[in-house]
Amino acid sequence: MKVTESDIKIDSLQLECGETLKGVNVRYHIFGDIEKNPNKIVWVCHAFTANSDPVDWWPGLVGEGFLFDPNKTPIICVNFLGSCYGTTGPMSINPDTGKPYLRSFPLITIRDMAEVHQKVKEHLGIKKIWILIGGSIGGFQLLEWEYMYPGTAENIIPIVCSAKSSPWVIAISQSQRLSLLADSTFVNGQIDGGKEGLKAARSIALLSYRGRSSYNLTQHDKSTDLIDGFRADSYQTYQGEKLVNRFDAYTYYTLTKSLDSHNMGRNRGGVEKALSRIKAKTLVVSIDSDILFPIEEQKELAAQIPNAVYAEIHSSFCHDGFLIEHEQLTQIIKKFLNS
Repeated sequence: MKVTESDIKIDSLQLECGETLKGVNVRYHIFGDIEKNPNKIVWVCHAFTANSDPVDWWPGLVGEGFLFDPNKTPIICVNFLGSCYGTTGPMSINPDTGKPYLRSFPLITIRDMAEVHQKVKEHLGIKKIWILIGGSIGGFQLLEWEYMYPGTAENIIPIVCSAKSSPWVIAISQSQRLSLLADSTFVNGQIDGGKEGLKAARSIALLSYRGRSSYNLTQHDKSTDLIDGFRADSYQTYQGEKLVNRFDAYTYYTLTKSLDSHNMGRNRGGVEKALSRIKAKTLVVSIDSDILFPIEEQKELAAQIPNAVYAEIHSSFCHDGFLIEHEQLTQIIKKFLNS
């Protein structure tokens, strides 16, 4: 399998918030050969704390021998704007100060992320994407991209996402930001600050990703006599520490703001009018147990996007089910493509 990891440079990027980012670096991966099969390109928009290597974080769906096999369908994934895996974000050096942005990094919206995707697409000389797919904030990006640049993709597959971030989602984001703001090392702008706050923020996020059904399924204690030291305790701590080892608090804070910014109807006459402009064949996928983006939000997408169909995954793993239920997702996508 041919794998290419590359960067492109953007001299300046005008952001929706009104600020301008200078000297933007964008990291991306290509799996397979886009020149040999330019009509079958799959473009993956990654989720919140993921990166541009979906073979690593979406096993069972992307990779050799799976539905999206790079030997048959070239795969592209861009580390989105504001993230910390090679693309310009809060840990990057501000060319005006010579120091990392940290908390001074400007507000990045989903539309800004979509604009960067478009610039990479143009850089690669791609005329049209065969399948544009993404879950959660990845679904936000592909919806905005297809709206902003109609005809970007032949097929789009937004998974467990919505037309705009609900008050529920924004409240969860703010709770995570309050955890970060309670960490003095983050507030004081230490370069490696916010680690304890980030652990707490991740713990809050996991509750919305996995939900009651997942915890009750996977975090039972073998002993029924415990009064302390429960398995769920250690699981939350472990997951917080795991994220701290690969992510940073400043990026996390920034991306929660990006998540909250999502609203397809902003300055477009409302959500329904905006969604009606999407012309790509669309498969909207939901998970029946998702509490972060419940199924009614995906049903709204499917009802308001022309040429859209709706499919539902059954899972006890709530929002994170799109990263786990590979067999169901594979069969749903196959059926969509064959139709």
